[in-house]
Amino acid sequence: MGESELFKHITSLSTEQNNPASSNIDIATTREIVEIINSQDKLVADAVEQELDNITTAVDGIVDRFKKGGRLFYFGAGTSGRLGVLDASECPPTFGSEPSLVQGRIAGGEKAMFVAQEGAEDDPHNGADEVIMSGLKEQDICCGIAASGRTPYVLGAIKKAREIGCFTILVTTAGHTAIQEMGIRADVIISPNVGPEVVSGSTRMKSGTAQKMVLNMLTTAAMIRMGKTYGNVMVDLKQTNAKLKERSKKIIMTICEIDYDAAAQLLEDSGHHVKTAIVMSLLNCSKEEATDKLSQSDGFIKKATEF
Repeated sequence: MGESELFKHITSLSTEQNNPASSNIDIATTREIVEIINSQDKLVADAVEQELDNITTAVDGIVDRFKKGGRLFYFGAGTSGRLGVLDASECPPTFGSEPSLVQGRIAGGEKAMFVAQEGAEDDPHNGADEVIMSGLKEQDICCGIAASGRTPYVLGAIKKAREIGCFTILVTTAGHTAIQEMGIRADVIISPNVGPEVVSGSTRMKSGTAQKMVLNMLTTAAMIRMGKTYGNVMVDLKQTNAKLKERSKKIIMTICEIDYDAAAQLLEDSGHHVKTAIVMSLLNCSKEEATDKLSQSDGFIKKATEF
């Protein structure tokens, strides 16, 4: 029996190669092991930097679809799927976005978040069916995440999303050449070249770190472009726990230069909406007027206070 095409592809990936920097890691001391891992992790940011043009294009596409009422869906398997679900779940408390705006889907469903369901990724129909069940529309964004670039579940989701007319993104560490050779199509392909893993093939390491960095950029930059910050301060956070309630007051105190009690009163008067409270203070206006100003400025506080 000859080598399968899958075998040839997998074994050709840079992440599957033996890393000279860690070839003797099995006989290294604990300190040496963590130093090797750390030195390799330092390479990830530089690899991501080489993809900034593609990341920029992706962010602009996401913002364009958001403004048209679109949503962002992540599709991934294993580590990649978990990273997508993680990024999606962090958007509502950080940026006050609706949970439906950014959503994560993982091959194998919710149970795969905690226990590996590796076989669930091998059928492209599973990804296509997930797109249909999730109700993706033409104005939505489909972002597939796959370290190898060939995960059938992910490619099935992207293909179906393209048929619908969605804006499609593929985040991978397989390399642009490998993706081209496979004939994979997406509107934007983001592929940091992180090189061989410290433990060959363990893409939960450098590949996972690179993917997390890219996803952070996609949603953070998109949310900033949607008016979710004031300068570099997140001002659209939801007060879902005690920490976030106190952080909201601190934000209002800092921006508006007022004391704790005044900030607490403003927050209550605004209906516990930080951006509204800030505009109320800066313009010395009512909640209704502040809400109207924010609406006219697409949610940007600096623009709202210029009117």
